[in-house]
Amino acid sequence: MRPARESQHRLADEIVGRLARQHSTAVVLFHHAVAERLGLGPSDHKCLDLLRERGPMAGSDLGAITGLTSGAITGVVARLEQAGYTRREPDPHDGRKQVLYLALKRLHIHDVIDPLRKDVAALLENFDTHQLTAIGEFLARTTDLIYRHAALLRAETISDVGRTRVTPRTLGSNSSRTKSERKVPR
Repeated sequence: MRPARESQHRLADEIVGRLARQHSTAVVLFHHAVAERLGLGPSDHKCLDLLRERGPMAGSDLGAITGLTSGAITGVVARLEQAGYTRREPDPHDGRKQVLYLALKRLHIHDVIDPLRKDVAALLENFDTHQLTAIGEFLARTTDLIYRHAALLRAETISDVGRTRVTPRTLGSNSSRTKSERKVPR
């Protein structure tokens, strides 16, 4: 492999192996701190974010996107409504459903996040148009990949319900069965 190609592979490995993981962890911890500041739980905060991003939707749609149970979504919706962030209205197409809307034009969340937004905007001033295009494309594409892989993980988890997982504990408890008789994970 040519030295330039090797260098590119090392950099890609560094991005995927360490930098993206560290970035993800920092983002999760930041959003936990934002949720705390808003008096919300992390799931509440991210559900609010989804409503801001995708617009009004039914609680069941929010549950489908997040993977939260209907009971968990009911709690999230109640907390967001009680805090004044959302309101519920009957679905005009299905009277059994309620649609969630943002209750405020400008949410308090902007006040909490704006200092970071300003710092990131200042950081981005150090990049040229081509670099900014690459950064934007990378973020958009990885966001799509993350949503897709989250859905795949949820689908695998749902299909695994009821299957016996092999762990050291389960292996010890059914040691009288032959190896081929034991259920193994996919």
